[in-house]
Amino acid sequence: MKQVIVGKNDAGQRLSKFIEKSFPAIPASLMYKSIRTKNIKVNRKRCTPDQKLCEGDLVDIWLKDEFFTPPIRQYEFLQASDKLDVVYEDDNILIANKPQGLIVHQDERYEPDTLIFRIQKYLYSKGEYLPDEEQSFVPALVNRIDRNTAGMVISAKNAAALRILNAKMKAREIHKKYLCLVCGCPHPAEATLEGYLEKNQSQNRVYIETKRSASGKTIRTHYKVVETIGDISLVEVDLLTGRTHQIRAHMASIGHPLLGDGKYGTNQINHRHGYNKQALCAYQLTFDFPTDAEELNYLRGKKFELTKIPFVQDFYAGRIR
Repeated sequence: MKQVIVGKNDAGQRLSKFIEKSFPAIPASLMYKSIRTKNIKVNRKRCTPDQKLCEGDLVDIWLKDEFFTPPIRQYEFLQASDKLDVVYEDDNILIANKPQGLIVHQDERYEPDTLIFRIQKYLYSKGEYLPDEEQSFVPALVNRIDRNTAGMVISAKNAAALRILNAKMKAREIHKKYLCLVCGCPHPAEATLEGYLEKNQSQNRVYIETKRSASGKTIRTHYKVVETIGDISLVEVDLLTGRTHQIRAHMASIGHPLLGDGKYGTNQINHRHGYNKQALCAYQLTFDFPTDAEELNYLRGKKFELTKIPFVQDFYAGRIR
């Protein structure tokens, strides 16, 4: 038999989800049967799988102890690097400046050094994330960027912040802007591009079409040329839709690929300028909350901006040959 008091970070979850995360050794079929037969109760009363839990709720699970034996925990995040560039942090969120070349989550190669693991390790070292005291919550990312894109990524320190920020991101109430270097000088100097994006999973790349197809997804990309030096331009980009490789593919589709982009760009130009990774950075982040953000209302109107971006510094210093 097991008794669990629902903590703050587990509140708001369905009972079934809470049990799945907290006690993975309990088969789903047994869990649902136990709820039906009242071997699982909430506050000593009959419950349903989709019942939403509240902080302080008492969950009784009348099953054999073998289902509650905790696995020996080896915290994989402790293998991550200690390097973390924190742009902003409070009790609810942490904004990190992800360096180029670092992945945000583990991929099929299961590399232990990821941005989220660095963040979890950082919070663990401060005593703000104690895995043994959490039933199911782990600090998580709200947005993500590609391995070879640098810039700001938001993470949530608690379940309430994660829920709110995920909703705000989906509602496009969190505004992101990018800086990039492109080949040539786009004309006009400012425009909104529209098209349809087709994703090829086997090639891990996308294609931009001018006509809609059955699988094509609408994309809109606003760009503004900041300055042109020689045959390279610094461009600010505002993603009006957020699709895989959207900036890289959309700018390449109009003849101005990102400098250093080997997938959508031109290797000959990249080699000539000495860039082998795309010059792209998520440099500005604004919390535009026209609607209620509950505990995070204090973030409304806050803007964060990176000022030291290596490829921008190279551009203005004349180091791009």
